[in-house]
Amino acid sequence: MKTLVKSGTYLQDRLSAQDKMQAIDKNLVKTYLLGLQDSICRALQAEDGAEWKEDSWVRDEGGGGRSRVVVDGPLIEKGGVNFSHVFGDQMPASATQNRPELAGRSFEAMGVSLVIHPNNPYVPTSHANVRFFIAEKEGADPVWWFGGGYDLTPYYGNEEDCIHWHSTAKKACDPFSEELHPRFKGWCDDYFYLKHRDEPRGVGGLFFDDFNELGFDQSFAFMRSIGDSFTKAYLPILQRRRAMEYGERERNFQLYRRGRYVEFNLVYDRGTLFGLQTGGRTESILMSLPPLVRWEYDWNPEPGSPEAELYEKYLIHRDWV
Repeated sequence: MKTLVKSGTYLQDRLSAQDKMQAIDKNLVKTYLLGLQDSICRALQAEDGAEWKEDSWVRDEGGGGRSRVVVDGPLIEKGGVNFSHVFGDQMPASATQNRPELAGRSFEAMGVSLVIHPNNPYVPTSHANVRFFIAEKEGADPVWWFGGGYDLTPYYGNEEDCIHWHSTAKKACDPFSEELHPRFKGWCDDYFYLKHRDEPRGVGGLFFDDFNELGFDQSFAFMRSIGDSFTKAYLPILQRRRAMEYGERERNFQLYRRGRYVEFNLVYDRGTLFGLQTGGRTESILMSLPPLVRWEYDWNPEPGSPEAELYEKYLIHRDWV
């Protein structure tokens, strides 16, 4: 793999015209995404042991997907790893609101998205996705990009876990450019932020979108690097925390904090809006929501408690590596 390393400037300045005109291979992307879904499910099932349910679905307007979900496993209370590939004649509003020039183009969108809600409050919730979009119009060059990333939502903070999570993300980015990790880590901090609560959803990770600046081959390689690194980032945390003892207090706090997860996904999440606006399968789109959650009126953690520590030490914008 050709390595492009450049700090302090955008990488597209180094790309030749030939690099930018590389052939776009949608089938290659789809094959990778299906394989990624398989590999992540195998890794998670090896940890949890529960049987995953698989549903294949067809979208009337074009395309479909393959959803895999586990509920009430020994380790995972609810989790899903979904593949979708949808297409249509018109881009949805969620995709064109910041890029009105795409209106009137046909589109294809494919990706893998996952959310893991563990039973144990000491095991963080985790979310990841990687995706590819292409918008086409007769007589015009196609407009395409990759997107994705992953983020971690702990209920009880742990320095070791956060450092490992962000270090793994950095290692996935650095072969392409040392400027990418701080850029996409910052984007993640800004994106997974509940403005109405004035707090982050979790401790962040990576978020990138509209990414095509390395040309197709290297942009695709970057997306693969992020997708392949998810299990390296998450499984060691899951393995370290899965056997920790907890009681009603920790469980209630986990359910309370899950409320923030629901609020973000229903109010802000681009993927949820895109899926609903394109007529995707609602069960698969809302798979990301936890099975149990609670809201408390005007609740505040006890000063000096582990719950207060989450807010003071972890739910802040912070450099972990």
